[in-house]
Amino acid sequence: MKKLLLASVAALVSTAAVAQDSLPQANSQWFTDAQAKIKEVMARQPNTKRAKNVILLVADGNGVTTNYATRLFMGQQEGGMGDDYVLPYEAFPHLALAKTYNINAQTPDSAPTAGAMNTGVKQLFNTINLNENGVFEDCASVEGNTLKTFAEIVSESDKSVGIISTARITHATPAAVYAKTAARDWEDSVPEGCTAQKDIASQLIDQMKAGVIDLAMGGGRGMFVGADTTLDEQEGTKGKRADGKNLIDEATEAGAQYAWNTETFSGLDLAADKPVLALFEGSHMKYEADRTDADEPSLADMTKAAIEYLSRNENGYYLEIEAGRVDHANHDGNAYRTVTDGVAFAKAVAMADELTNDEDTLIIVTADHEHAIALNGYCGRGSPILGLCYDVNTNTAGGNYKHADEPNLAADGKPYTVIGFLNGAGSVLKEQEDKTFSGSRDDVSNEEAQDKEYLQQALIPMTSETHAGTDVAIYAKGPWSHLFDGTVEQNYIFHVMNHAVQADDAAASTGGAMEATPAAAGTAN
Repeated sequence: MKKLLLASVAALVSTAAVAQDSLPQANSQWFTDAQAKIKEVMARQPNTKRAKNVILLVADGNGVTTNYATRLFMGQQEGGMGDDYVLPYEAFPHLALAKTYNINAQTPDSAPTAGAMNTGVKQLFNTINLNENGVFEDCASVEGNTLKTFAEIVSESDKSVGIISTARITHATPAAVYAKTAARDWEDSVPEGCTAQKDIASQLIDQMKAGVIDLAMGGGRGMFVGADTTLDEQEGTKGKRADGKNLIDEATEAGAQYAWNTETFSGLDLAADKPVLALFEGSHMKYEADRTDADEPSLADMTKAAIEYLSRNENGYYLEIEAGRVDHANHDGNAYRTVTDGVAFAKAVAMADELTNDEDTLIIVTADHEHAIALNGYCGRGSPILGLCYDVNTNTAGGNYKHADEPNLAADGKPYTVIGFLNGAGSVLKEQEDKTFSGSRDDVSNEEAQDKEYLQQALIPMTSETHAGTDVAIYAKGPWSHLFDGTVEQNYIFHVMNHAVQADDAAASTGGAMEATPAAAGTAN
C-alpha cells in the first residue's frame, strides 16, 4: 500500500512538472526566475566544516524597513527602479528573523542587543555583558554577574579578534565585544567610588594588553585622552577623560600600532605582530555622506585592512564590523544619511565576502534593532525613495511600469514623502508659546525632500527618534550558516557562532546530521 501511494505521489509530481511547462505564464521572466531560484535552493548542501573565521556584520538600526529603503536607494543610484535590486548580503543562502527585545524592555537598546549576540544570553536595558542580576548604573552589581564573551572564548583557542565601528569604538555595539559594564555611557569614566569595573575605554586597552583584542578601529579618540589633551590641530577638540590618563600612549607603550587619519591608517604594518588601535575622530566617525571632507577611511577600507591583518593568524579570527551611523541618522530623522551609510555598509559586506572563503568563514549580517521608520503608500514603482510618493501608473502599455508623473496627495491636499517616521525631530507638531503642541504639515517638493539635510516628516515630537521593537533579519553564509532558519531569539546568533568554531570536521562526512548536533535544536521560537 505504501509503495502504491509513493508511486502515485511521484506520478502527480511528474504530471505537475509537465503541466507547468505548458502554462501560459511559463515564458514570463518572473516565472523563469522563480524556477531558477528553486533549482538553486535545491542544489544547496549544508557546510558542516569547522569555521576557522567568523565575521559578524551589524548595521546598527538596520531593521527590515530601513534595509528596504537602502535597497531602493542603492538600486535607484545604479539606474533601476530599486525594489528589484539585490543588496550583496541579500544573496546569502540562509536567512532568519531575530527577536530583539531586552530582558526588561520591549523596545531594545543597542548595548544589550549587541551583548546578546556576543554572550548567548539576553541582557538588561543599557547594560553590557551582565546577567539578569546586574542593575543599571549600580557599579556594585557588576561583581559576580559578568558574562564571558565570544571574543574571550575564541582567544583561548589562539584566534585573533578585531572590532570595527563607524561610531565611537567605546559605543554600545563595539563595546559588547570586550566590555562589561552596568551602564553603557560609562565610556570614559565611572562614578566615584566604583571599584567593581573600569570605564569602557580602559577595558579595551586592558583587553588589548591581555591579548583578547588584536585590532580596534573606529571613532572615539576623546574617550582615551584627558581633558587637557588636544586631539589634533585640525580637529581642535579636547579629550574627555576627567582622570587625565592618556590611554593611547599606554597602548603604544605596550607595543600597539596607532593610526588617527588616512595617512597613518595607510602606514599601518598589517604584517607586524603588533596590536592595532585606530581612532579617527574625537567622537563618532563622519557620516558617509560627509566623509569626502574628512580625513578618515571608509568602512570598506577598514574591513579590508582588518581582514588582511587578522588573516595572518593560521588559527583564524573573529571580527565584528559595525555600521554605527545608520542608527544615528535614523535618530536624527534624516533618511538621506541613513541610506548612504546603509550603502557603505553593503560595500563593507561585499568586501568581507570577496576577501574570504565560504568553506572556512562564517559571515553573519544582521542588525541590533529597527527604528520607528515607515514607508508610505501607494507609491508607483521608481518613486524616489528619498523623495515624494508618486501615483501608480495604470497606463502600462508598451511595458512602462514606472510611476505616474503626479505625486499622491494626502487629505490635506499636500504631497508626502515615501519615507516617514512615527516620531522624531521632523514632527509636524510644534511646541507653541503656551507649551502645547499643534501644527500642520508643510508642503514639500521632490527636490527639497531629497536634500541631504531634509528631515522626514514625523508624528510624535521628539528631539531624537526612537528604536522600534520589531524583528530584524539575519543573513548568513559559510560553515553552519544553515542553522539560521525561522524566527529565533537574538542571543541565538552567539550559539551558531560558538558551534561553528567548535564543530567537529568529521560531521561533514555524515552529512551534518542535525539530530546529532545539540546546537541545532530550538532553531525556531
